[in-house]
Amino acid sequence: MDHAAYIDQIRLHCAAMRAAAEKAGPDAPVPTCPDWTVRDLIAHVAGLQAWLEVSLPLPPEGPAPDEPRVPSDWAELLDWWDERVRNVTAGLAATAPTTRTWSFVPGFGADAGWFARRQAHETAIHRLDAEHAAAETVPSLLFDPEFAADGIAELFELLPPAPADRSGTILLHAADAGRAWLVTLSETEPLRVDDTPAEPDALYADARVVGTADAVYREVWGRPGHAVVSGDSALVTTLKSF
Repeated sequence: MDHAAYIDQIRLHCAAMRAAAEKAGPDAPVPTCPDWTVRDLIAHVAGLQAWLEVSLPLPPEGPAPDEPRVPSDWAELLDWWDERVRNVTAGLAATAPTTRTWSFVPGFGADAGWFARRQAHETAIHRLDAEHAAAETVPSLLFDPEFAADGIAELFELLPPAPADRSGTILLHAADAGRAWLVTLSETEPLRVDDTPAEPDALYADARVVGTADAVYREVWGRPGHAVVSGDSALVTTLKSF
């Protein structure tokens, strides 16, 4: 996926998330984020986008931007968020993806392309949270296979390079995207990911998560879905809480 496609995804998922949030109402609980109401969910996403909006023009070695003031009134919050979405997508669109910018972790995610990708998946997963808050059943929306597979791959770039609480291998197979990943967890070594696993290694993985890219995407990001989990499911739980 390219820079412009990620920006389109931000706009798409923010619009759908807003519609679901209005349907659910500000005080509705978010089943997939148990400590949050819909108001908390929107404030979280809007606050991140406000922070990114002011961070984009800053040099990577500069001081941190001020914390944004997120409105508490529901109607004001929605209007404020609309403005943040417009401004941050316009800012990203006007910035070359390789442009270095300020980041809360020096050297990590310090270019506009990284932030566009991160925001695309941040808003997609939180859109799903808003859909859960607005519906009594698992939302029927399906993420595009290419986009969902990209979100699975991005997860591994975000996980810390540290040992896990358990050791073993997990095969993730997103059939409709033609993608597979073999994740090796170790109690003594950093997590390893092979996105072109050899067939013998894949066949004898300790745990397997298989399904459409949409289903596997939801599973690894800890959202309800229809992926098939088999083998040592505790390994999958470890991966999701890493």
